Amino acid sequence: MGNEPSVNQVFQRRAEEVEHQGFGLSVDVYSPNLFELMSLFDRAPTRPAYLEIFRAASAVLDTVARRLTGVSFAYHGEGLWVTQPDFAGATHLHGELDDVISQLHILKSPWLNHECATKQMAGYSFGTYLPPLYTVQSATVVADNIEIVQAKMDERRLPGRNFGPLFLLEMPPLTYFMAGTMAVPSYFRLVADLTPCGFVLDIGHLWTVYRYSAARREMSLEVFVERFLDEFPLERVIEIHVAGLAPHEAAVSRRHSEREHPEWIDAHSAPIPEMSWMVLEQVLAHPRLCNLRGIALEVDTKPMEQIVNEFQDAKRRFSPAIDRCLSNRIPAPDTVGPAAQDRNAPVACNNDRVQLLADYAQYAQIVSGRQPPTGPNWKEVVADTVGLTRYIDEYLPHEILHWGGDITEMFPETSRRLNETGLSLGQFVTWWFHTPRPVDRPYDFFLLKIDRVVEFVSERAPSLLSLTRQEADALRSAYTVASAHADLEALVESQ
Repeated sequence: MGNEPSVNQVFQRRAEEVEHQGFGLSVDVYSPNLFELMSLFDRAPTRPAYLEIFRAASAVLDTVARRLTGVSFAYHGEGLWVTQPDFAGATHLHGELDDVISQLHILKSPWLNHECATKQMAGYSFGTYLPPLYTVQSATVVADNIEIVQAKMDERRLPGRNFGPLFLLEMPPLTYFMAGTMAVPSYFRLVADLTPCGFVLDIGHLWTVYRYSAARREMSLEVFVERFLDEFPLERVIEIHVAGLAPHEAAVSRRHSEREHPEWIDAHSAPIPEMSWMVLEQVLAHPRLCNLRGIALEVDTKPMEQIVNEFQDAKRRFSPAIDRCLSNRIPAPDTVGPAAQDRNAPVACNNDRVQLLADYAQYAQIVSGRQPPTGPNWKEVVADTVGLTRYIDEYLPHEILHWGGDITEMFPETSRRLNETGLSLGQFVTWWFHTPRPVDRPYDFFLLKIDRVVEFVSERAPSLLSLTRQEADALRSAYTVASAHADLEALVESQ
């Protein structure tokens, strides 16, 4: 037993196989069109050294990998909800993992980056990421689930490799609120103590933790970042993300009283504010940032000219600091944080998962407005309900009705007829969360919306069901064709 390597030693061995990526972009292949974007970079002073590509159709990723030369690739996964206690028992898990690993191989990615967040919990589905419950039980389950994914990737490692791609856990953003009993950096320190994964530190996400927690009332941003980094497992950070921040479109019309602390959320289409660049400087100067392999600007949905200009400006400003950090090869200190030392069990037990499943069921009920926040996980929210109220009243209805497909555009005739019968789309939002449903297929919010509209009409306006099914069938057919052929052809033709 005494000769077994520590968690940090295992991480260090894995990290040694992760190649230096440099300064790049985190992108979606469709928005903006990746080939067009890279053509613009061909005429710019410098190009991205690597592209971290968000999950897409495998055929599209294969085309990108074959046609874009002079750049390496990394992979941002989706749909592996490692925060969830029922993750290991998901009926579609093995198929999801097979698909993810195949895409990792297509891109020859050194890592799998995945948000420490979920869009589905306890049978309830959302359109955008919700952060985990920041509790010891939650962190333990996350670490256990990461082990499942990492073991599967190791089984199918590429020839000549000792390990599969390294699992990177990305700290998620807050959208107006957070729940739990642990400080965010302590939570990730505990995950690091329990499993040899790497981490992605997102500068914009870090700002939202400051903005939507009590920290903004207690200290300056600079002091907050300093204290956060002292506790966060910075020596495990493999990649840094930088993205835009902006008010949510559902709240743009509201006046914002706090100029120092604007009501910004993570917004990849928005400009990167100077505040984020200042935080990046602070992070890059930290002595424990010793295993960095890449820095990426997240630019999906951003105008292409703005992407190129921001990249050139950042390259000029940060090249010396980035080069210095990327050249570091200091082993991560072999220490274990106090949270792990205090735990009796190093892995999640069944009781942890059962309790956490109940906690996430409550989480879904609270954030959908069906239950008031109560209990120790919601103490900070109870003390200041403004953020949660904003999420329930503004963000969530917009997400259900407009994110990933506008309901009135998807179902124009059904929407018109529902309005005539007195059924508002606001009632659809409430109905969406009226009962949990089994999750038995890979996550796809667009297809999920189609199914839910049909269910809603079947229950509330059955006389319209035939019309709604016709619109739903047309949407599914068009989506299948677009996924299999049209988007790929558009990408290829634009090169």
